[in-house]
Amino acid sequence: MKTKYKKPTRAERTARFYQMMSGPGLGFTPEETSALLRAERALQRWHELECGTGDDQVTISVERDEESGKPFRRVQFMGAGGKWVDRREPCRDTETSARKRIARVMEGKTGLSAYIQGDPRGCALYILRQGDVPEGESADSYYSRGIAVCIY
Repeated sequence: MKTKYKKPTRAERTARFYQMMSGPGLGFTPEETSALLRAERALQRWHELECGTGDDQVTISVERDEESGKPFRRVQFMGAGGKWVDRREPCRDTETSARKRIARVMEGKTGLSAYIQGDPRGCALYILRQGDVPEGESADSYYSRGIAVCIY
């Protein structure tokens, strides 16, 4: 009799991820792992907004002022009379705070580095170990050899 594959629950996948992150060669505490997961989710959302989200009625995106570097939320929507309204309003810089959180966690983690991947279609944060990226190569081409800091 053939046994049927049972997909792990989210709780099981989460427990397995925390166990892996605390294991040999990594040594992240549960608090550090939580901080990395929160930072990844913030970066994931930021990258989505950089591309823009919405429909034919309203679109929302984030952009940075070229001179000051300050972030703005841009909201475009169909106003009265069928004309598009374009608003720019200051917003919280969740990208910078997520990057700072990652840097704090990675401090003192010998042989490990963090790689932020900006494509919103995949995981935003990877932990790279020595040897994941060949000597003299860029992490841009090899980051997927690392550990994806996300639970799907």
